[in-house]
Amino acid sequence: MASHNQSYKAGETMGRTEEKSNQMMGNVGDKAQAAKEKVQQTAQAAKEKTQQAAQATKEKAQDTTGQAREKGSEIGQSTKETAQSGKDNSAGFLQQTGEKVKGMAQSATEAVKNTFGMAHDEEDKDHITTTRR
Repeated sequence: MASHNQSYKAGETMGRTEEKSNQMMGNVGDKAQAAKEKVQQTAQAAKEKTQQAAQATKEKAQDTTGQAREKGSEIGQSTKETAQSGKDNSAGFLQQTGEKVKGMAQSATEAVKNTFGMAHDEEDKDHITTTRR
């Protein structure tokens, strides 16, 4: 009977060993599953943080672009106004210069007429004297 008893004990030991192995394998599987879930959660959190950073960067770029456009528009308007002012000043200067040149040409004409005796009356001679002053 000793052999029967030994066989029984060996089978019992083997059953316990198998049960312990299955428990350990289950624990390892559970830990592996928990680690997998933790990695997935971390990856999801990193993805969300990256998306938030990308959105913030996009909004900042849009804001900066809008400000640059607005500043460019202001500079363009200022340049346009400065050019218009310069044009207006130039027109006034050219008009004054033209009037002065016209007056000098008339005086020169009258002086030449007077010199050659072509002046018609005293009024022309007076005009020459007045314009020379």
